[in-house]
Amino acid sequence: MNNFSFVNSELLILLIIPIIILIWNHIKKSKIKSSIEFSNTESLQSLTSVKTKLKNIPYYLKLVAFSLLVIAIARPQSSTKWEESTTEGIDIIISMDISGSMLAEDLKPNRLESSKNVAMSFISKRINDRIGLTIFSGESFTQCPLTTDHNVLINLFKDVKSGMIEDGTAIGMGLANAVNRLKESNAISKVVILLTDGVNNSGTIAPLTAAEIAKKFGIRVYTIGIGSEGFAPYPFQTPFGIQYQDVEVKIDEKTLQDIATITDGKYFRAKNNSTLKKIYEDIDLLEKSKIETIEFNNKSEEFLPFGIASLCFLIVAFLLNITYLKRIP
Repeated sequence: MNNFSFVNSELLILLIIPIIILIWNHIKKSKIKSSIEFSNTESLQSLTSVKTKLKNIPYYLKLVAFSLLVIAIARPQSSTKWEESTTEGIDIIISMDISGSMLAEDLKPNRLESSKNVAMSFISKRINDRIGLTIFSGESFTQCPLTTDHNVLINLFKDVKSGMIEDGTAIGMGLANAVNRLKESNAISKVVILLTDGVNNSGTIAPLTAAEIAKKFGIRVYTIGIGSEGFAPYPFQTPFGIQYQDVEVKIDEKTLQDIATITDGKYFRAKNNSTLKKIYEDIDLLEKSKIETIEFNNKSEEFLPFGIASLCFLIVAFLLNITYLKRIP
């Protein structure tokens, strides 16, 4: 980024002098009225020669030279600025419940697809962070380890569907698997986003035990309970095609709140698509990457070109006065 400035900017007021001189001369000439009577104008032809038209050129060159000299004395400087930034990203693991209940359609098109779409939008905005994905239902596995290649992660996200692993809701296993992926991280902040719509009923690790492990490794957990209150429409396959039946929504909010509290995180409840989107926006604001910026300035003196140009104009004016435009008394 280049900037132009003057050290002695107050001297630029002198640039008004050539303007005043030009105005004064114009007024002076306009007041001079002269006339002469000739019976024949042929003898005046020589008065309109090229030399006559150019007679004032040295005068204007001197005014330009004066203006350039004023600019040079004002000490123009060019300043180049640039920045060096160092970005320290955040390591994030999204741990998502893919149990059968995630097919309930209180969120559109259903809980799972809505969760995937919002999460993929969140990933696309976190360009400086390493993000990974673990999934769980009756057990848990890693769909994608920590990566900065978000295109690969999003493609793997699209492949996630209910029924990939044994059904159930192993919240503790899902969290423990995410912690295992983050425990060796050297990032300034390590985060798990744990999303579920149920109650822990599977797995060999209790949710609060997994939370204590996360705390030990300095991992913050944001928990999201997804699903409306009361009942939600759920699709059942029947001999006559898919039939919908309202099923009771059961979310262990107390456990999710305790996990968040233990790990210094936060608990959210997503009852619809817009609420879920807002939750990810809030998490995006809470977890910002650290960017260190160092600004450099380089200033260069620029008076010399103006000084040389001023001298050149004076020399040209002088040469014209003693040669081509020389006046003979």
